[in-house]
Formats: sequence, C-alpha cells, structure tokens
Amino acid sequence: MIIEHIRLSKQAREQLIRLKRHTGIEHWNILCRWAFCRSLAEKSVPPPAKIPADSNVEMSWRVFGGRHADLYLALLKQRCVVDGIPINDEELAVQFRLHLHRGIAYLANDRKVRDIGSLIDFAA
Repeated sequence: MIIEHIRLSKQAREQLIRLKRHTGIEHWNILCRWAFCRSLAEKSVPPPAKIPADSNVEMSWRVFGGRHADLYLALLKQRCVVDGIPINDEELAVQFRLHLHRGIAYLANDRKVRDIGSLIDFAA
C-alpha cells in the first residue's frame, strides 16, 4: 500500500472537532473523506506546504477509505495525472496529505457547513 498511515496536524484536529460539533458526524475518517473530496473538487493544485504530523489523530489508509479505499486511491492518482504530478509512492503520499489538510480547512472555514445537510448540498 502506498499510504499506510495518516496522522493529522493539531490544526486539522481542531478543525475536525469543530466539524464534528456542527455536522454531528462522529467519526474522523468520514469527515476526512468529505474533506479529501472537497479538495479534489477544487480546480487548483494545493500549494506545497510542510504540514506537521503533530496531533494524536491517526488512522490507517484502510480506515480512511473503508470499503472504497481503492476508489479514493484511484481518484488521487487521476488528480495527479490531471495536475501533471508524477505518480510514485512518495508523491502520492504528499499529494494526499496536501489535499486532505486543504479539504479539512475548506470545510472548517465554510460558514455554510453547519449540519450534515450542508455537506450533502455540497455534493449535489
């Protein structure tokens, strides 16, 4: 597996706590899936950044993706192709981390995300 474990930054952890409170979604992995897809929906490439892995929120790739883990990996690879980013294990891990953290920030800072219905509206 290309991405074995995911550890979030303290800032992302705090943003997820806020999202849990607003949406009622209790599980980190489900919120992270929404965040990842939110970032993929953006046309721009996430800017390079050093994101610390300094929180206690950690999950395996299989927990993140659940039964659709292969689909999330395919979406990441496709996005790398579109963005002209080489598809190798290291770059995929970097791009996943950038998309995940950008998506968490987008959802946490979006004033429209106040309940689970607003996430569904985003998907529609």
